[in-house]
Amino acid sequence: MSNNPCIICVAITGSVPTKAANPAVPISVEEQIESTHEAFEEGASICHAHVRNDDETPSSDPEKFARLKEGLEKHCPGMIIQFSTGGRSGAGKTRGGMLPLAPDMASLTVGSNNFPTRVYENPPDLVDWLSAEMRDYKIKPEIEAFDLSHIHHAVKMNADGRIPGKLYIQ
Repeated sequence: MSNNPCIICVAITGSVPTKAANPAVPISVEEQIESTHEAFEEGASICHAHVRNDDETPSSDPEKFARLKEGLEKHCPGMIIQFSTGGRSGAGKTRGGMLPLAPDMASLTVGSNNFPTRVYENPPDLVDWLSAEMRDYKIKPEIEAFDLSHIHHAVKMNADGRIPGKLYIQ
């Protein structure tokens, strides 16, 4: 067995699962804090977080993200908090409305791609705005690479300073 350190990222909730599909999925902020704390106690060191509306649809509500961040900081001290800026929760700049809360990390998809039933739109002006917000609030971007072109574009953005530091690609 290797003694190499590793990072365990718990991706609670996501933007798709519902209680009807899986009664155990944490939807409310309180359930998310409890679920994340359980994973933290087992060794998870990063929490990738989506929040949901009361009807279980994806949300970008900064107030819900603020409550989640406060709870995670209290119950999971030292855990890296990573917010999702994914497109299922809203359009345009609403996707980054929680960035002023300055989580440790936030997802950044640097290009558009096709999902089976929809186009996941990430136009260049939105990507540039999200990356600028992350720089301004000292948030480490987690590059979500859905295809090889996203990696190439992230490298270009890194080279020209739009994404500073070492790239963290998922």
